Amino acid sequence: MRDNPKPPRKALSDLEHQLMEILWKNGPGTAEQIRESLAPRHALKDSTIRTVLKRLQEKGYVNHKIEGKAFVYSGADKPRNVAVRAVRQILDKFCDGSLEQLLLGLVENQVVDRAELRQLARKLAQSPAPKKEVSRKAAPKGEE
Repeated sequence: MRDNPKPPRKALSDLEHQLMEILWKNGPGTAEQIRESLAPRHALKDSTIRTVLKRLQEKGYVNHKIEGKAFVYSGADKPRNVAVRAVRQILDKFCDGSLEQLLLGLVENQVVDRAELRQLARKLAQSPAPKKEVSRKAAPKGEE
């Protein structure tokens, strides 16, 4: 298993996820702007939206800044980063940290086909490896 650089967050409820989608799609917004964007799907009171935003902030999904008298909320991370942490939690909880077990399950259950995995493997082989931080203190003097 790998070290998890960011601690896991509590999962998003359906309503929390819908609010996050609004922030990711529209960018930063006030509780009122978010409520208006959500209104076609859910008619919620302003106090409910504020409560959900507070929970999202406590979970680490949103940040806020004060502009005038209004709190302006924004997503703390890109959706892709949130998804990566969610998959990491799935790996740890259900696959003993094994990406191989997860991928085999996805193929066996016809969520992903072998051709997609082969294509992904080719792309990964062609992309440069991500740089890892190396501690300069670990190398003896003169061997840096």
